[in-house]
Amino acid sequence: MEEFVQSSGEDGIVVFSLGSMIKNLTRERRDVIASALGQISQTVLWRYSEEKPDTLPPNIRLFDWIPQNDLLGHPKTKAFITHGGTNGMYEAIYHGVPMVGIPLFGDQPDNMLHMKTKGAAVILDFNQFQAQDLVLAVNAVINDPSYKESAMRLSRIHHDQPMSALDQAVFWIEFVMRNKGAKHLRVQAHNLSWYQYHCLDVLAALLATVVLIAVIFFKACCFCLRKCCTRSKTKSKKE
Repeated sequence: MEEFVQSSGEDGIVVFSLGSMIKNLTRERRDVIASALGQISQTVLWRYSEEKPDTLPPNIRLFDWIPQNDLLGHPKTKAFITHGGTNGMYEAIYHGVPMVGIPLFGDQPDNMLHMKTKGAAVILDFNQFQAQDLVLAVNAVINDPSYKESAMRLSRIHHDQPMSALDQAVFWIEFVMRNKGAKHLRVQAHNLSWYQYHCLDVLAALLATVVLIAVIFFKACCFCLRKCCTRSKTKSKKE
C-alpha cells in the first residue's frame, strides 16, 4: 500500500471510503464512481470489497480494508471522499484533509452539512451525482486553497488542547489507580435495585395514573348518564 501511495508522485492520493455498512453498490453507481475517479490525476485508494466496476482505471486500487487514519495523516493525501461518518469526519479534521461528502443516512447528512458550512467540504447526492460532478468536486477541494485552509483551521482548533491525548490517557489511568478504582466516578445505576434499574417503579406509577384517570372518566360518564335518565323519567311522569 505504501508503494502504491509513493507511486502517486507530486499529484498525491485520494482516500475513498463509504464505511463498512455500504457494500452492495449498483453497477450504475460503481461505474459512475470509477469513471469519475479515473479522470483525476491523483492516485485513489478505494475501500470496496464487492463486485468490481466493469472498467477499473489504473490510478485506482481497491482494498477490502484500509488504515484510514494513517492514510489521512499521510503527507501525500490531498482529499477524502467520505460518507460522513463521525469517526472519519473527525480523523479528517485532525489531519486537516478537505472532504467530498456523499452522505447516505443517519447523522451523515448533518455531519457533512457542518463541514460544508465551515468551508472544508463539498456535498454530493449519492443517487443523483454523475461522473463529472464527482470530478469537479474532487478537483475543487484539491485545487481551491480555501478548502485546505478551512480544514487546517479546524485541525488547529481540534489540536488546541491543554494536554496531548497520550498525557490525558496516562493521567486518568493513574488517577483511577491513586483513588483505588475511582468508585465516585462509577455510574450510579450500579447502586440501583433491579426494579429501579428497569424503571418498573416508574412504569407502575404511570400505569396507576392512567388507570385512575380512566376510572374517574368512566365514573363521570356513568354519573352524567344517570342524571340524564333520571331527568327524562321525571319529565315523562309529569307529562
